[in-house]
Amino acid sequence: MTAYVPPPDNGLPVIFADDSIIVVDKPAGLLSVPGRGEGMDDCLAARVQARFPDALTVHRLDMSTSGLLVLARGAEMHRLLSRFFRERQIDKRYLAVVHGLMGEDRGEVELPLICDWPNRPRQKVDFEIGKPSLTRFRVVSRDPEANTTRVELEPVTGRSHQLRVHMASLGHPILGDDLYGGEATALADRLLLHAMDLGLFHPSTVAALQFHSDAPF
Repeated sequence: MTAYVPPPDNGLPVIFADDSIIVVDKPAGLLSVPGRGEGMDDCLAARVQARFPDALTVHRLDMSTSGLLVLARGAEMHRLLSRFFRERQIDKRYLAVVHGLMGEDRGEVELPLICDWPNRPRQKVDFEIGKPSLTRFRVVSRDPEANTTRVELEPVTGRSHQLRVHMASLGHPILGDDLYGGEATALADRLLLHAMDLGLFHPSTVAALQFHSDAPF
């Protein structure tokens, strides 16, 4: 197993902060929450809590994924935001670069997912015991020379590794994916998946908030 080497802490990338929520831009290679084992404490949650001690994690991004993540300030905000996620009142859109030229300009992937327990943290498609999982996709551009497609992904459900497994299941794995990428793993020096858009209602004011982060690839 590759040793965990988090990116240097060059300052907290805070996009928005008030008394209720904090929105940050997570770099690739940083855990969202502490991992198991020695040397796995450095994570986004810890870095945020060093500045905002009442910050609580509501959702996560894979270590290899970059982009927008929201944290709650205090138990009541955590309860409200958790409900928003549970009731799918949070809009999330990702940008990915996948291997191959996708044929359809837009569509959906609806495949049930479950942990591949002997090979965890890998997930797998399982039509018997898998949990319902839905991803919508829209092609942004195709690069015939590089044989890649830039695609916008909307996870309607929030299963672990959902976007990565769904893209791989279409035969278009995300570049740099060390779990599901196959030959596409070596085509990038990181997972080319970025949480670029985040929309939610402010848990205190109920104002509609929209945040955007340009993909660094």
